[in-house]
Amino acid sequence: MNNLHSDKKTIKELTRWLIDNYLGPLHKAVEANPHLLADFPGFLLKPEKIIYYMGRTHIGIEYVGPERINALPKCGEVQVKLFYYSLKECNILEQIIGFEFNGTSHMKLPLLPFNEDIFLPTNAGADELDKLNWNWSAQSMVLGFNIAGVVAPINQFTRLINARFFDATPDGGLKTRHIKWLDLIPCIYDDSGTEFDNHSIWIEPLLKLAISDVNATYPIPTDFRIGRLQQMNRFIELIGDRGNNEPTITRYLSSNDFRFVLKMRFSAKDIFSECICEWQNADNKAIKPDFFVVRPDGYADIVEFKLPDISTSVVVGSENRETFSATINSYVSQTRAYRDYFDDPQNRAYVKEKFGFDVYKPKRHLIIGRRWHFDNNEWRAIAADYNDLTIHTYDDLIDGVVMQFYD
Repeated sequence: MNNLHSDKKTIKELTRWLIDNYLGPLHKAVEANPHLLADFPGFLLKPEKIIYYMGRTHIGIEYVGPERINALPKCGEVQVKLFYYSLKECNILEQIIGFEFNGTSHMKLPLLPFNEDIFLPTNAGADELDKLNWNWSAQSMVLGFNIAGVVAPINQFTRLINARFFDATPDGGLKTRHIKWLDLIPCIYDDSGTEFDNHSIWIEPLLKLAISDVNATYPIPTDFRIGRLQQMNRFIELIGDRGNNEPTITRYLSSNDFRFVLKMRFSAKDIFSECICEWQNADNKAIKPDFFVVRPDGYADIVEFKLPDISTSVVVGSENRETFSATINSYVSQTRAYRDYFDDPQNRAYVKEKFGFDVYKPKRHLIIGRRWHFDNNEWRAIAADYNDLTIHTYDDLIDGVVMQFYD
């Protein structure tokens, strides 16, 4: 047992102890056995952040960072963060997760010493996942429904690996908490002192794990199809969270892990994101479409993203006088500027020289809203007036990719 004061000094001491007795030995072991690197959890070798959670029964250590790395990093500073939960009686694990469970079973699920691939939604979270068409069959997981909560048993070392928790916001958005790797170390909390509170920490498990964790792996699907379907679930989770904005969504899709989404949906051989295209014969503001999707013939079309949540009606006006709402029309007008830009041959030549692909009479694809926002046929009649513009919902985008993985 180690006795540590509950202040910033504690974190410095614990971080130094982790580096000397756990993370450092793991790094040396992988350095001596390079073949281990291919499957080893990257965040244990190159943590972007270590988060400490100080509770009355456990101290939590969460590692944040890449799941895989290609080369051993050099020693460097590690960012640390502290959350302090010792001042009140609480379930530290639910504090870490960030939301409470309210299942009607009234039973809190006691976790095992080692827990991998657990997926635990609240009842509201499960309903929201269903609404979003989250693919349950794509996940290899230990799944729990209608639970009243989760607990780490007192005096038990508890580890969570690739654990996902889901809840819903009052307005219907999805809340997701992904824990890649969390160690909950038993402790004894003593607040009887007049100057400091004390934690007595049971560190022996980590000393033993410094040896056994040399062979640790992080669960990443080896089957290509399952891996892609799970990535689509991650995208569904992203757009289900109403706190994410358009740049977050497009940045996600332009990353190496998710470029396949647009390539598969639009049969593209390559994609280019946020290319700044200057006007060659006008003082207009440069255009910057979210994506160019380059077809096999070398010509590119344009894909523009708006938020998946639409707060206004899509169609307004009386019968036989329907039109798109002002919000939708503003999005259409934005893509019209892209069409006007590429009507100028000098602009086309500039883009060809700068980015290496051709654009002529590009099709414009607007991704917006969910399928239930477009639940009548009036919008289809209006959209038919635009012969080079196609409106897709996020469900159209997702289903168009997912269906390609099924016979």
